[in-house]
Amino acid sequence: MSFPQVRPRRMRRTPALRRLVAETRIHPAQLVLPMFVREGLTEARPIPTMPGVVQHSRDTLRKAAVEAVHAGVGGLMIFGVPETRDETGSASCDPNGILNVALRDLASEVGDATVIMSDLCLDEFTSHGHCGVLAPDGSVDNDATLEIYAEMAVAQARAGAHMVGLSGMMDGQVGAVRSALDDSDLSDISVLAYAVKYASAFYGPFRDAVESALTGDRLTYQQDPPNGREALREVALDVAEGADIVMVKPALPYLDVVSAVRAAVDVPVAAYQISGEYSMVEGAAANGWLDRERAILETLTSIRRAGADIILTYWAAEVGALLSRA
Repeated sequence: MSFPQVRPRRMRRTPALRRLVAETRIHPAQLVLPMFVREGLTEARPIPTMPGVVQHSRDTLRKAAVEAVHAGVGGLMIFGVPETRDETGSASCDPNGILNVALRDLASEVGDATVIMSDLCLDEFTSHGHCGVLAPDGSVDNDATLEIYAEMAVAQARAGAHMVGLSGMMDGQVGAVRSALDDSDLSDISVLAYAVKYASAFYGPFRDAVESALTGDRLTYQQDPPNGREALREVALDVAEGADIVMVKPALPYLDVVSAVRAAVDVPVAAYQISGEYSMVEGAAANGWLDRERAILETLTSIRRAGADIILTYWAAEVGALLSRA
Protein backbone atom coordinates (compact mmCIF):
# COMPACT_ATOMS: atom_id res chain seq x y z
CA MET A 1 0.00 0.00 0.00
CA SER A 2 1.29 3.41 -0.87
CA PHE A 3 0.58 6.53 1.11
CA PRO A 4 0.16 10.04 -0.27
CA GLN A 5 3.23 12.18 0.10
CA VAL A 6 2.98 15.29 2.22
CA ARG A 7 4.36 18.08 0.06
CA PRO A 8 4.01 21.58 1.55
CA ARG A 9 5.97 22.89 -1.42
CA ARG A 10 2.89 22.37 -3.60
CA MET A 11 1.44 25.56 -2.14
CA ARG A 12 4.56 27.58 -3.00
CA ARG A 13 4.76 26.63 -6.67
CA THR A 14 3.43 29.84 -8.25
CA PRO A 15 3.05 33.48 -7.16
CA ALA A 16 -0.73 33.07 -7.29
CA LEU A 17 -0.64 30.09 -4.93
CA ARG A 18 1.65 31.92 -2.53
CA ARG A 19 -0.68 34.92 -2.49
CA LEU A 20 -3.69 32.68 -1.94
CA VAL A 21 -2.33 31.09 1.23
CA ALA A 22 -0.38 34.04 2.64
CA GLU A 23 -0.98 34.19 6.40
CA THR A 24 0.12 37.80 6.88
CA ARG A 25 -0.78 40.72 4.67
CA ILE A 26 0.08 44.41 4.67
CA HIS A 27 -2.48 47.01 3.69
CA PRO A 28 -1.64 50.68 3.11
CA ALA A 29 -4.22 51.71 5.72
CA GLN A 30 -2.11 49.94 8.37
CA LEU A 31 0.86 52.21 7.67
CA VAL A 32 1.60 55.61 9.20
CA LEU A 33 4.11 58.03 7.66
CA PRO A 34 6.29 60.03 10.08
CA MET A 35 7.04 63.51 8.66
CA PHE A 36 9.30 66.34 9.81
CA VAL A 37 8.45 70.00 9.31
CA ARG A 38 11.12 72.62 10.08
CA GLU A 39 10.46 76.23 10.85
CA GLY A 40 11.98 78.72 8.42
CA LEU A 41 12.43 76.45 5.40
CA THR A 42 11.16 77.46 1.97
CA GLU A 43 11.89 74.08 0.39
CA ALA A 44 12.52 70.54 1.56
CA ARG A 45 15.93 69.82 3.08
CA PRO A 46 17.38 66.28 2.76
CA ILE A 47 18.42 64.45 5.93
CA PRO A 48 21.83 62.92 5.07
CA THR A 49 21.56 60.02 7.52
CA MET A 50 18.08 59.08 6.24
CA PRO A 51 18.33 58.85 2.43
CA GLY A 52 15.02 59.78 0.84
CA VAL A 53 13.61 61.48 3.96
CA VAL A 54 13.51 65.26 4.31
CA GLN A 55 12.76 68.09 6.66
CA HIS A 56 9.74 69.71 5.04
CA SER A 57 8.76 73.31 4.66
CA ARG A 58 5.11 74.03 5.33
CA ASP A 59 4.39 73.97 1.59
CA THR A 60 6.23 70.73 0.85
CA LEU A 61 4.62 69.10 3.90
CA ARG A 62 1.18 69.81 2.49
CA LYS A 63 2.11 68.41 -0.91
CA ALA A 64 3.73 65.28 0.54
CA ALA A 65 0.72 64.73 2.78
CA VAL A 66 -1.62 64.78 -0.22
CA GLU A 67 0.62 62.25 -2.01
CA ALA A 68 0.60 59.99 1.04
CA VAL A 69 -3.19 60.17 1.25
CA HIS A 70 -3.43 59.20 -2.41
CA ALA A 71 -1.18 56.23 -1.63
CA GLY A 72 -3.73 55.13 0.96
CA VAL A 73 -1.69 55.49 4.13
CA GLY A 74 -3.60 55.22 7.37
CA GLY A 75 -2.07 58.23 9.07
CA LEU A 76 0.58 60.94 9.24
CA MET A 77 2.73 61.47 12.36
CA ILE A 78 4.05 65.03 12.42
CA PHE A 79 7.22 66.18 14.18
CA GLY A 80 8.02 69.88 14.47
CA VAL A 81 11.54 71.32 14.37
CA PRO A 82 11.63 74.91 15.70
CA GLU A 83 14.26 77.51 14.88
CA THR A 84 14.82 78.38 18.55
CA ARG A 85 14.63 76.33 21.72
CA ASP A 86 14.57 77.09 25.42
CA GLU A 87 14.81 75.25 28.74
CA THR A 88 11.08 74.54 28.95
CA GLY A 89 10.34 73.95 25.27
CA SER A 90 7.84 76.80 25.20
CA ALA A 91 7.43 76.65 21.40
CA SER A 92 5.67 73.31 21.86
CA CYS A 93 2.58 74.98 23.32
CA ASP A 94 2.62 78.11 21.19
CA PRO A 95 -0.39 78.15 18.83
CA ASN A 96 1.93 79.82 16.29
CA GLY A 97 4.75 77.35 16.85
CA ILE A 98 5.82 75.28 13.87
CA LEU A 99 4.13 72.03 14.92
CA ASN A 100 0.76 73.59 15.67
CA VAL A 101 0.85 75.72 12.52
CA ALA A 102 1.67 72.61 10.47
CA LEU A 103 -1.22 70.72 12.04
CA ARG A 104 -3.59 73.50 11.00
CA ASP A 105 -2.14 73.36 7.49
CA LEU A 106 -2.79 69.63 7.26
CA ALA A 107 -6.25 69.85 8.76
CA SER A 108 -7.08 72.34 6.02
CA GLU A 109 -5.34 70.35 3.27
CA VAL A 110 -6.41 66.75 3.91
CA GLY A 111 -9.17 67.05 6.51
CA ASP A 112 -10.44 63.64 7.60
CA ALA A 113 -9.01 61.79 4.58
CA THR A 114 -6.35 60.32 6.86
CA VAL A 115 -5.54 60.37 10.58
CA ILE A 116 -3.46 63.43 11.50
CA MET A 117 -1.21 62.51 14.42
CA SER A 118 1.11 64.81 16.35
CA ASP A 119 4.21 63.93 18.32
CA LEU A 120 3.68 65.03 21.90
CA CYS A 121 7.12 65.34 23.47
CA LEU A 122 9.49 68.13 24.46
CA ASP A 123 12.77 66.82 23.09
CA GLU A 124 12.47 68.71 19.77
CA PHE A 125 11.71 71.95 21.62
CA THR A 126 14.10 72.02 24.60
CA SER A 127 17.58 73.53 24.52
CA HIS A 128 18.91 70.52 26.47
CA GLY A 129 17.22 67.91 24.26
CA HIS A 130 15.48 65.95 27.00
CA CYS A 131 11.87 64.84 26.77
CA GLY A 132 10.89 66.87 29.82
CA VAL A 133 11.82 69.90 31.88
CA LEU A 134 14.79 69.61 34.20
CA ALA A 135 14.90 69.83 37.97
CA PRO A 136 17.68 71.87 39.64
CA ASP A 137 19.83 68.73 39.96
CA GLY A 138 19.65 68.10 36.19
CA SER A 139 17.22 65.19 36.35
CA VAL A 140 13.97 65.19 34.38
CA ASP A 141 11.11 66.47 36.54
CA ASN A 142 8.33 64.00 35.79
CA ASP A 143 5.38 65.86 37.29
CA ALA A 144 6.35 69.30 36.01
CA THR A 145 6.68 67.74 32.57
CA LEU A 146 3.16 66.29 32.77
CA GLU A 147 1.74 69.78 33.21
CA ILE A 148 3.37 70.88 29.95
CA TYR A 149 2.28 67.69 28.16
CA ALA A 150 -1.31 68.45 29.13
CA GLU A 151 -1.02 71.94 27.68
CA MET A 152 0.64 70.60 24.52
CA ALA A 153 -2.14 68.06 24.00
CA VAL A 154 -4.84 70.71 24.11
CA ALA A 155 -2.87 72.98 21.75
CA GLN A 156 -2.30 70.16 19.25
CA ALA A 157 -5.92 69.04 19.35
CA ARG A 158 -7.18 72.56 18.78
CA ALA A 159 -4.73 72.90 15.87
CA GLY A 160 -6.23 69.90 14.11
CA ALA A 161 -4.64 66.69 15.40
CA HIS A 162 -7.00 63.73 15.44
CA MET A 163 -4.61 61.81 17.67
CA VAL A 164 -1.75 62.79 19.98
CA GLY A 165 1.30 60.54 20.23
CA LEU A 166 2.78 60.55 23.72
CA SER A 167 6.44 59.64 23.23
CA GLY A 168 8.15 61.04 26.33
CA MET A 169 7.91 57.97 28.61
CA MET A 170 6.94 60.02 31.65
CA ASP A 171 5.04 58.15 34.38
CA GLY A 172 1.36 59.08 34.30
CA GLN A 173 1.52 60.86 30.94
CA VAL A 174 -1.52 59.12 29.46
CA GLY A 175 -3.74 59.93 32.42
CA ALA A 176 -2.60 63.55 32.51
CA VAL A 177 -3.22 64.09 28.81
CA ARG A 178 -6.51 62.20 28.77
CA SER A 179 -7.82 64.33 31.65
CA ALA A 180 -6.66 67.57 30.01
CA LEU A 181 -8.37 66.71 26.74
CA ASP A 182 -11.59 65.67 28.45
CA ASP A 183 -11.65 68.78 30.63
CA SER A 184 -11.24 70.94 27.50
CA ASP A 185 -14.21 69.39 25.66
CA LEU A 186 -11.79 67.47 23.44
CA SER A 187 -12.81 63.97 24.48
CA ASP A 188 -13.01 62.82 20.84
CA ILE A 189 -9.24 63.20 20.43
CA SER A 190 -7.47 59.83 20.58
CA VAL A 191 -4.31 59.00 22.53
CA LEU A 192 -1.52 56.89 21.03
CA ALA A 193 0.77 55.90 23.89
CA TYR A 194 4.40 55.12 23.21
CA ALA A 195 3.91 52.62 26.01
CA VAL A 196 7.15 50.72 25.39
CA LYS A 197 9.95 52.95 24.16
CA TYR A 198 13.39 51.48 24.60
CA ALA A 199 16.62 53.41 25.15
CA SER A 200 17.88 52.20 21.79
CA ALA A 201 21.03 52.67 19.75
CA PHE A 202 18.87 52.94 16.62
CA TYR A 203 17.61 56.51 17.15
CA GLY A 204 20.70 58.26 15.77
CA PRO A 205 19.35 59.36 12.37
CA PHE A 206 16.13 60.63 13.96
CA ARG A 207 18.12 62.92 16.21
CA ASP A 208 19.70 64.38 13.08
CA ALA A 209 16.24 64.83 11.60
CA VAL A 210 15.00 66.90 14.55
CA GLU A 211 18.40 68.54 15.15
CA SER A 212 18.41 67.24 18.71
CA ALA A 213 20.40 69.22 21.26
CA LEU A 214 20.72 66.21 23.57
CA THR A 215 23.96 65.55 25.41
CA GLY A 216 24.03 62.47 27.57
CA ASP A 217 21.26 59.88 27.39
CA ARG A 218 17.66 59.08 28.30
CA LEU A 219 18.35 55.92 30.28
CA THR A 220 16.48 57.12 33.36
CA TYR A 221 13.11 57.31 31.60
CA GLN A 222 13.23 55.21 28.45
CA GLN A 223 13.03 51.46 28.94
CA ASP A 224 16.10 49.29 29.45
CA PRO A 225 16.59 46.96 26.42
CA PRO A 226 17.06 43.73 28.45
CA ASN A 227 13.60 44.01 30.02
CA GLY A 228 10.52 42.43 28.46
CA ARG A 229 8.18 41.79 31.39
CA GLU A 230 8.57 45.42 32.39
CA ALA A 231 7.13 46.35 29.00
CA LEU A 232 3.88 44.60 29.86
CA ARG A 233 3.62 46.56 33.11
CA GLU A 234 4.10 49.81 31.20
CA VAL A 235 1.41 48.81 28.70
CA ALA A 236 -1.06 47.82 31.41
CA LEU A 237 -0.62 51.18 33.13
CA ASP A 238 -1.19 53.11 29.90
CA VAL A 239 -4.31 51.12 29.01
CA ALA A 240 -5.68 51.69 32.51
CA GLU A 241 -5.08 55.43 32.12
CA GLY A 242 -7.05 55.55 28.87
CA ALA A 243 -4.68 54.88 25.97
CA ASP A 244 -6.58 54.14 22.76
CA ILE A 245 -3.54 52.57 21.06
CA VAL A 246 -0.28 51.32 22.58
CA MET A 247 3.01 51.26 20.71
CA VAL A 248 6.35 49.48 20.87
CA LYS A 249 9.43 51.35 19.67
CA PRO A 250 11.76 50.28 18.01
CA ALA A 251 10.13 47.46 16.06
CA LEU A 252 12.58 44.92 14.59
CA PRO A 253 14.85 44.46 17.64
CA TYR A 254 11.75 43.98 19.81
CA LEU A 255 9.44 41.72 17.81
CA ASP A 256 9.13 39.45 20.85
CA VAL A 257 7.81 42.41 22.83
CA VAL A 258 5.36 43.32 20.06
CA SER A 259 4.03 39.76 20.17
CA ALA A 260 3.76 39.75 23.96
CA VAL A 261 1.95 43.09 24.01
CA ARG A 262 -0.49 41.91 21.31
CA ALA A 263 -1.34 38.89 23.47
CA ALA A 264 -1.81 41.00 26.60
CA VAL A 265 -4.21 43.77 25.47
CA ASP A 266 -7.38 44.21 23.46
CA VAL A 267 -6.60 47.70 22.13
CA PRO A 268 -4.80 48.20 18.80
CA VAL A 269 -1.02 47.68 18.93
CA ALA A 270 1.37 49.81 16.90
CA ALA A 271 5.09 49.45 16.26
CA TYR A 272 7.50 52.13 15.06
CA GLN A 273 10.07 51.05 12.49
CA ILE A 274 12.52 53.73 13.51
CA SER A 275 15.18 55.75 11.73
CA GLY A 276 18.06 53.37 12.39
CA GLU A 277 16.08 50.43 11.02
CA TYR A 278 15.25 52.46 7.93
CA SER A 279 18.79 53.72 7.37
CA MET A 280 20.36 50.26 7.73
CA VAL A 281 18.26 48.92 4.87
CA GLU A 282 18.79 52.01 2.73
CA GLY A 283 22.55 51.94 3.34
CA ALA A 284 22.86 48.25 2.54
CA ALA A 285 20.72 48.61 -0.57
CA ALA A 286 22.78 51.57 -1.80
CA ASN A 287 25.86 49.36 -1.59
CA GLY A 288 24.17 46.54 -3.48
CA TRP A 289 24.24 44.23 -0.46
CA LEU A 290 20.52 43.39 -0.55
CA ASP A 291 17.41 43.78 -2.65
CA ARG A 292 15.86 47.00 -1.37
CA GLU A 293 12.19 46.38 -2.20
CA ARG A 294 12.21 42.81 -0.93
CA ALA A 295 13.97 43.85 2.27
CA ILE A 296 11.44 46.62 2.92
CA LEU A 297 8.46 44.31 2.46
CA GLU A 298 10.07 41.53 4.49
CA THR A 299 10.73 43.79 7.46
CA LEU A 300 7.19 45.18 7.41
CA THR A 301 5.73 41.69 7.09
CA SER A 302 7.73 40.50 10.10
CA ILE A 303 6.35 43.36 12.20
CA ARG A 304 2.79 42.54 11.14
CA ARG A 305 3.38 38.84 11.78
CA ALA A 306 4.58 39.64 15.29
CA GLY A 307 1.18 41.19 15.98
CA ALA A 308 1.32 44.90 15.13
CA ASP A 309 -1.94 46.25 13.78
CA ILE A 310 -0.33 49.56 12.79
CA ILE A 311 3.23 50.30 11.64
CA LEU A 312 4.90 53.70 11.63
CA THR A 313 7.46 53.57 8.84
CA TYR A 314 9.29 56.09 6.67
CA TRP A 315 8.42 53.87 3.69
CA ALA A 316 4.66 54.19 4.27
CA ALA A 317 3.81 56.26 1.17
CA GLU A 318 6.14 54.30 -1.10
CA VAL A 319 4.86 50.95 0.12
CA GLY A 320 1.26 52.14 0.00
CA ALA A 321 1.65 53.04 -3.66
CA LEU A 322 3.45 49.76 -4.35
CA LEU A 323 0.73 47.67 -2.72
CA SER A 324 -1.99 49.58 -4.54
CA ARG A 325 -0.41 48.58 -7.85
CA ALA A 326 0.05 44.94 -6.87
